Amino acid sequence: MDRTVPKTGSEDIELYMRTYYSLLRSTDTIQIATLEESHMAMESSLHVHARDPKPDIAALTYSSLRLPDVMPEVDYVLIGQIEQSFKEAGYDQVETWKRVYAPGRRRRVHYDGENTLAVFIASRSDIDDLVPMLTAYQIEWNKLHNILKSEVAKLFLAQNRDQHKPLTESEIDLLANNILHISTEDVRRMETIWRGKLINTLQKIAANRKRIGLKLLASSLAAYRKATAYWWDEVQNQAKSVGVDPRDRPVYFVSSNTHCLPNLLTGFALRHEKTLVDYINAKGHETLMAEYRAIQEENRPSNLANFLYYIQKKYLADYPKEEARILADEQAVGIYRIPNKHGFQIAAQIIEVSKLNPEWMDSRLCDEVNFPSLAESDALIINIDYPLGMAAYEILNRITEQTGMLLGVYVMGKAATLNGRIGDVMIPNVVHDEHSQNTYLFNNCFSARDVAPYLSYGMVLDNQKAISAPGTFLQNPRYMSVFYKEGYTDIEMEAGPYLSSIYEAHRPKRHPQNEIVTLHAVPFDVGFLHYASDTPMGRGHNLGSSNLSYAGVDPTYATAIAILRRILEQEADRIRHKPKRHIIAGNGVEQHLE
Repeated sequence: MDRTVPKTGSEDIELYMRTYYSLLRSTDTIQIATLEESHMAMESSLHVHARDPKPDIAALTYSSLRLPDVMPEVDYVLIGQIEQSFKEAGYDQVETWKRVYAPGRRRRVHYDGENTLAVFIASRSDIDDLVPMLTAYQIEWNKLHNILKSEVAKLFLAQNRDQHKPLTESEIDLLANNILHISTEDVRRMETIWRGKLINTLQKIAANRKRIGLKLLASSLAAYRKATAYWWDEVQNQAKSVGVDPRDRPVYFVSSNTHCLPNLLTGFALRHEKTLVDYINAKGHETLMAEYRAIQEENRPSNLANFLYYIQKKYLADYPKEEARILADEQAVGIYRIPNKHGFQIAAQIIEVSKLNPEWMDSRLCDEVNFPSLAESDALIINIDYPLGMAAYEILNRITEQTGMLLGVYVMGKAATLNGRIGDVMIPNVVHDEHSQNTYLFNNCFSARDVAPYLSYGMVLDNQKAISAPGTFLQNPRYMSVFYKEGYTDIEMEAGPYLSSIYEAHRPKRHPQNEIVTLHAVPFDVGFLHYASDTPMGRGHNLGSSNLSYAGVDPTYATAIAILRRILEQEADRIRHKPKRHIIAGNGVEQHLE
């Protein structure tokens, strides 16, 4: 059978990947500087101006948001899969190092307090994500270092050495136009990502060039599987501690995030609307208050529930102790959070369908579902914080091996769109996987009508064709153009690996390579919903130059509602059609038993 997807001919991307993988085989530390030329030659869509002497603030922002805020201090990065990898390399105390976080990546990272990061990876996709990110960060840091050598820059930094307040408009103009030669919007963006430490960070950039060293401690396939096994053991043991054993229960698997499903199922924000509105009013959030009033007056196509979910996140950031109340409500309706303490960082939730309370749920979930029957359910929803790339394959494989009957696989995630706008939702039924080089054809259980009623701002595009790329930076205009000509409009990282795992859950062999694979006969639900967070065909326009903010809440909850409605409807139907067996009791009365 002829291939539907041609080779992209993107030799520069392949060369870059071969370069860093060959270097990382070394037992010694390698220097990120050795990758800069091949990184720039790739002409990544996320690093459009890599070769320009002028800073590419979009690329710097994108990288900074996905790296810990201690990066200005970091000179060395260690990569491993499990604690044992670090201990065998002589880093016995890595677990005691400070845990550090990045807003845009859920990855376990520890900092030794001086100049070294320890990064835990779940699959090779973490390498394909981390290496280009570090390279872009170093390139842009050193551009700024060169610019800040000027006398005007030195004077400005000296005069503002003890600056702790936000810059004035005149200071922003001076920094943008006379020193860095970037837009004032870019300066404000840097203020935001460095969270009040703009001057301090610029002083560090001016003082030293960035020379990051990188060392891969372990990356064998066996170690990835061992790390995934450790992850699942944690999930299973914590689930059993609250009386839930996933090994013999039917399972609906969801890959999404850790807030949407619980928010929709507990309705905490809806039941505490007054508290949340009083909070934004007291904090002086005029824009948010205006939005709330507009919703109340029905002057905007927004949704009150989505708005309150957005405010709830801000509220908890300011009042973290309030999270205990939410946890109590979640457990009351059978939702158990399972944070992982060892290995890589992918949080999970176990949800007992039989304990859900329809009176608490978001009303958008409640139409046409026979809720009384759900009390008879023995099914679980296993929801994970969506992983990166090939970690999806490893995790779903582990879950299908270790749980009872698989009833459905539902995936919600961000993607780049080549034909839509930020906030649109894409529903693919064809996925080309760059990891396996397979093209998967499958029946997506979702269509536009499942999402559109709950989407206020964007549009829904079903019957789409998606590409699962190896990494966010590992794309360029030529790469995208070849696929776009073949009708591929949806670029993300997890669908292909998930479909490879689905193949192995259905067929008696490992997934093939470089084939057209038909999955129409899979005996359980398969659903993928992608919401657009990037429009890379608009040159230089990515989440480093903008962010979803409140507008991102709309497609996130629209897709989460579609997933939960599908699960609840499928489970109610399964219960209705569950075979009964008949026995005659001692009193002669016929009884029905499952």
